[in-house]
Amino acid sequence: MSTKKQRIVIIGATSLIAEHCARLWVMQASSDMILVGRDSARMEQIATDLKVRSPGSQIKCMQADFIAADKITELVASIKNEGAVDIVLIAHGSLPDQQKCQQDLLLCQDTLLINGLSPVLFAEAFATSMQKANRGTLAIIGSVAGDRGRKSNYIYGSAKGLVSRYVQGMQHRFANTRVKIVLIKPGPTDTPMTSHLKQQGAKLASAEEVALHIVNGISKGALTIYAPPIWKLIMMIVRHIPAFLFNRLNI
Repeated sequence: MSTKKQRIVIIGATSLIAEHCARLWVMQASSDMILVGRDSARMEQIATDLKVRSPGSQIKCMQADFIAADKITELVASIKNEGAVDIVLIAHGSLPDQQKCQQDLLLCQDTLLINGLSPVLFAEAFATSMQKANRGTLAIIGSVAGDRGRKSNYIYGSAKGLVSRYVQGMQHRFANTRVKIVLIKPGPTDTPMTSHLKQQGAKLASAEEVALHIVNGISKGALTIYAPPIWKLIMMIVRHIPAFLFNRLNI
């Protein structure tokens, strides 16, 4: 009987959703886990917590540049050189104010880069090795905001729309292989990134609940995961509202 640990890489590991996914994975079974992020101190805190929860797991932290393509290539190459990866979760992002993005092109650019281009670059960097090994799961967190452009968050939403279209193409590319490409679409979730929405009285799902849907969906082989699942119905309705009605809505 094989005792080989599952090798899991989490990009954007300081994300609250990612942290809870990591907890679920190490509590299910001892893992060889690599946490990738920008805040080394916070990653070490998460790693310590995971080791307490799962003493048999190996947890490694790696600091990363999330924008520069050459740095992403180097980072992913170093991970791949240590062995094949079973699961990659790409979870990083930011949610700036839409009005500020409209007024500040640098902020607009950063929003598009970190939420759209950066996840795609990480995914593409891992895809080739998974193709060669003909196995592995590449899961990318998008957002329900990418399903239809809305005036309240269309800059963030357009970046997530890029991720959605990219994943569709990747799923087509790997359709007849053992590589799984998963698109995750959380609804509004209670994290530090959405604290301003919580203050405005928005109803938010817990990060723990969203993480549970993600981990369970990946284990079941789902290709698209709405978290919580009710957002699949909500966004189907939103996508099909005729433009002449949609344009009257303040959403």
